[in-house]
Amino acid sequence: MTRHRGIRDATPLTYLTLLAAVALSVFPIYWMVVVATRTNDVVSDVPPPLLPGGHLGGNVERLFANPDAYFAKGLLNSALASGAVTLSTVFFASLAGFAFAKLRFRGRNALLLTIVATMMIPVQMGVVPLYMIMVRLGWQNHLQAVIVPFLVTGFGVFMMRQYAAQAVPDELIEAARVDGCSTFGVYWRVVLPALRPAAGVLGLFTFMQTWNEFMWPLAVLNPENPTVQLSINNLATGHFSDYTLMFAGTTVAILPLLAVFALFGRQIIGGIMEGAVKA
Repeated sequence: MTRHRGIRDATPLTYLTLLAAVALSVFPIYWMVVVATRTNDVVSDVPPPLLPGGHLGGNVERLFANPDAYFAKGLLNSALASGAVTLSTVFFASLAGFAFAKLRFRGRNALLLTIVATMMIPVQMGVVPLYMIMVRLGWQNHLQAVIVPFLVTGFGVFMMRQYAAQAVPDELIEAARVDGCSTFGVYWRVVLPALRPAAGVLGLFTFMQTWNEFMWPLAVLNPENPTVQLSINNLATGHFSDYTLMFAGTTVAILPLLAVFALFGRQIIGGIMEGAVKA
């Protein structure tokens, strides 16, 4: 009872701090939307405009009609790449996590240590050799160059391994084997449903990371076959910086992220709370 009473007794300073944190986090996004609804002649006004205008539709129309941005193609490429990488990462990471957590085989600890060690290597160190591989395979300027290298991650495998070790009882696996399930059947029918909360979190993080990736697509794709981040970059590298167009593109680019979180956020939180209640 004392613990619950302490959680409820938040001071006014606590609420004030939380409101300040929310305001500082949300204001840049809000101002981005405001600029996206305005014209370029008010962007540099002092004080800046704080209320939305009425030019969002026109700015979005100009955005998709801009011949240098390839914005529609960038959205499609990002959707395909993010979806493929997310599904692949969740599948392979959960499968490998199940194997490392519940199966016994020679070299298991050494393989897991190797996977964890890959998380310590900065991404920037692998750009040059990975780019050389893409050129040798002939994948430069093709979408598979931003998909195949990231089909599974060391972080995903380690995360799913840790969750599987706690969330899946050994007795449940043994019972499934007694009923005649194969190893993959145990994974598909028993382990994967139990990993749903962690898989949802991993999928959401992976989709966001892939959607927002900039450096690697910039290295392997050309401006005519961009991702959405490169499309926005194409708008920023012209002779004239059209800020309303750039901010309109950024506003449109975050809509899929909001949609993914709206669709799966409740399921993720519900799964976590369900696991907490069972625990």
